[in-house]
Amino acid sequence: MSALKPLKKAVLPVAGLGTRFLPATKALAKEMLPVVDRPLIQYAIEEARAAGIEQFCLITGRGKTSIVEHFDVAYELEKTLEERGKAKELAELRAQAIEPGAMVTVRQQVPMGLGHAIWCARSFIGDDPFAILLPDDLMMCDVSCTAQLAAAYRETGGNVVAIEEVPREKVNRYGVLDVAQDMGRLVSVKGLVEKPPVDKAPSNLTVIGRYVLMPEVIGHLARMERGAGNEVQLTDGMAKLIGSQPFHGLRYEGRRFDCGDKAGWLEAQIAFALARPDMAPAVREFLKHYS
Repeated sequence: MSALKPLKKAVLPVAGLGTRFLPATKALAKEMLPVVDRPLIQYAIEEARAAGIEQFCLITGRGKTSIVEHFDVAYELEKTLEERGKAKELAELRAQAIEPGAMVTVRQQVPMGLGHAIWCARSFIGDDPFAILLPDDLMMCDVSCTAQLAAAYRETGGNVVAIEEVPREKVNRYGVLDVAQDMGRLVSVKGLVEKPPVDKAPSNLTVIGRYVLMPEVIGHLARMERGAGNEVQLTDGMAKLIGSQPFHGLRYEGRRFDCGDKAGWLEAQIAFALARPDMAPAVREFLKHYS
């Protein structure tokens, strides 16, 4: 068996319009919505970095320039913080900066689905394995969810996706696994179905917004075959890899917050604030008024 290529690249699709958060997202990219004091996109980048990811590709659309600017050097702001002796704030700001040349953007001009968005990153991906992080899925994990996937990739080779069980009546919202063998932490996959009817779903194990995929998926996505919602579905492209490459689901350790949903985003605010010693006492105190 040839040595596995190291996982150093990540693709982050950020071209969505965020219509569920209008009017807040009329002029603000939804990925810039803050959870406590940092935007969703920063959580995703930090998670990827914790997994050893060094190169990032943002799949953007119109009105998304603020995301790129967030990771740029803000000379005037840094100078002001330095002059005012704000050493802690300055250190935090500099820690989020991306190495020169380590972040690129690709424009998805037409919203044709997640599979199409990933295909747009084909030149960045090249012949390398790559991670995908959907910033709407905010992860709270002791060990970065992407780091858990990277470890599973080193163990099994091939494709690995983060999975979780959902109530049977909700499977039609997700990509669903057809399980070949359930080994507990890892699940061997023999099929994938995007948003199946509840009565036809092969299981209640669903794919969330974290993936490690092999570059061969791009060849399948390039056919631009339309699936659920008349879009190019990433799930359909991944399904075509099964049989020719290892494909596993990983029951990750941690918790996911669906920040593409208002209630999920609000819950994330509370959960992440309660996890911070500097904020937890005040948050617990004001929550007493809403019980």
